[in-house]
Amino acid sequence: MDIVYIRDLRIDTIIGIYDWERQVKQTVSIDLEMASDIRKAAATDDIQYALNYKAVSKRLIAYVENRNALLVETLAEEITQLIRDEFNVPWLRLRLSKPGAVRGARDVGLIIERGTKATSGAETVHIPPLEA
Repeated sequence: MDIVYIRDLRIDTIIGIYDWERQVKQTVSIDLEMASDIRKAAATDDIQYALNYKAVSKRLIAYVENRNALLVETLAEEITQLIRDEFNVPWLRLRLSKPGAVRGARDVGLIIERGTKATSGAETVHIPPLEA
């Protein structure tokens, strides 16, 4: 299994349960690890066979900016389902945090994993030798 990742994707959104949190945008930070078999993309040097981290990032930004969730737990589950469904990701690990949410702590949040890491039925891809 190969992992495509995004680190510290910062998105401003309305999130929280307190009245003041419903009035101002706060920054959430997302770390995402996604299982992906990169062999065909590597062999062909063709983006159509890759898990496009730019497309994933743009989709996350569009979704999170407009979601306005109460709980980070809700937002995390929704992000996980969205990525697995729309980008055909069999396994992912998501770290969702709210920097500065608790005095004295750099950030607070949660880490969740969904799906299975094993890539079943992965086709064998011939990778030509590197040119000298």
